[in-house]
Amino acid sequence: MSSASSRTLGPVRVQAKPLVSAISLILLMSVLGAVMFIALRSPLKDDIAWLLYVARRWLAGRELYVDVVEVNPPLIVWISAIPLEIARWLDVGAQYVAMPVFVAFVLACAWWTAALLRPRGGIFGQPLPVFAAIGSALLILPAVDLGQREHLLVAAFLPYLALFARSVDARSGGDDQRSIVSWLVAGTLAGLGCALKPRYGAVFAVLECLALTRGLRPWRVMPFAAATTLVIYAALVAILCPAYLRRAVPMALALYGATDVPFLALLTESAMLIFGQAVAIGLLWLRRRSLPDYSLMLTLTVFAATSTVICFVDGKDWYYHRLPATVTTVLALLLWTATELTQRRWAIRWPLVAAFFAVTLFCASSIQRLKPDVIDAVEPRQTAVSRLEAILRAEHARTYLAFSEWIALGFPVVNETGVSWASRFDSMWALKGEVWRARMDPTADREWPIARWVAHDFIAGCPDIAVVDTRETTKYISVLSAADPAFARAWTRYRPIASFDGLVVYRRARAGCLDMWIAAEAKPVTDPR
Repeated sequence: MSSASSRTLGPVRVQAKPLVSAISLILLMSVLGAVMFIALRSPLKDDIAWLLYVARRWLAGRELYVDVVEVNPPLIVWISAIPLEIARWLDVGAQYVAMPVFVAFVLACAWWTAALLRPRGGIFGQPLPVFAAIGSALLILPAVDLGQREHLLVAAFLPYLALFARSVDARSGGDDQRSIVSWLVAGTLAGLGCALKPRYGAVFAVLECLALTRGLRPWRVMPFAAATTLVIYAALVAILCPAYLRRAVPMALALYGATDVPFLALLTESAMLIFGQAVAIGLLWLRRRSLPDYSLMLTLTVFAATSTVICFVDGKDWYYHRLPATVTTVLALLLWTATELTQRRWAIRWPLVAAFFAVTLFCASSIQRLKPDVIDAVEPRQTAVSRLEAILRAEHARTYLAFSEWIALGFPVVNETGVSWASRFDSMWALKGEVWRARMDPTADREWPIARWVAHDFIAGCPDIAVVDTRETTKYISVLSAADPAFARAWTRYRPIASFDGLVVYRRARAGCLDMWIAAEAKPVTDPR
């Protein structure tokens, strides 16, 4: 090549950098705009709506895990209280603050992660495209589960993973004094992420095992900060929320197994994730001697594999449980693809095709899951939830209850209509768990009188409207009537007024709340402490 040609290519390469940054920023802004439009225009995700309700009750003086039952550790409730209070100050709906706050948090984590990766050079030399790639993955892959605990968790872990990979590259036990603040903040942030779902403490253990194989000492600043954060958090929970340890944990251990799915079903639901991880592991092995950022991809892959094991331990087929594993798997595949394109000068090879196919599959699946919310955002449909909200408004209902395991029949219905929820539970999962446990072990002690609690709350709350989900195998009305004769008498005052999509809507007779309340007070419910 002539020297003139070299001089011509030089400016082109210089100009390419800002062009790539501009394209990356436009892509991220487009994804952000679409995601925020959907998040603010479509109904809140049921779990997030419930947690906002729990936070509101807690701020109003109700005792967590007693007056309102939640099985998750209290950190997510404390976090949910922040946008709730901001919304109150601004006098706007909680949804219009909560979703932007959650999105801002994950994007802040993405930006910091990109900044931490910049010293690696190579494809990380330009932080804006890296930020765009991480941010887009954190916005697209959650789909309708944007803002779930697992979503916030994986975002909080990313800076830790970036610095951990840097430590593995350094192959020394020392901590860079200039980066001491970064180590402390990243460790604390990852510790808080783990506090959202304590099972992810296994990730720290596995990463430290990896660190030992690379000659790193275990008493480094970052894991110490994470461990200290978790210890302080555990102490705060024991002091501020003793009912979580005394009530929520034993109740979840006793009853939450009713929502488990068979291993083969879980394996089928996780097939795409397992395929993606198999591709990532294969690509990692293929370039184990030539991949410049081998330690970073190894760290992401180890985190993804450990997260997948945690999902199988949980035993649930809910998509958002797989979010941490999904996000880090896609990021590992993107890392390999970007490196391959840079080093191989766009040579199309089967490994590159496999990586591109896996990433495309994940993104297409997430976009498909977003489709119903897109339709709701652009042109609201007559869904079961929207029809329930319309009935509650038309009937001028003040109190409401749904006999279903599906949380969405209660939340965001309660959030949108402002009715009072006549139960301490978000749905009938605990009642289903009690029935399941009695069926599995008829001799087991009835230490959790869930049916009595639900019946008592129903009578005391005296709901104007009640919904029965007939699609479920558990016959909630029969179970409650058998457990409490007062509930059976109270239920005779309800008459069906509508039915659709397997739901039957009942309206209470205009009179009768006083008698129902007297019946409830005459037969107090034993509350195991």
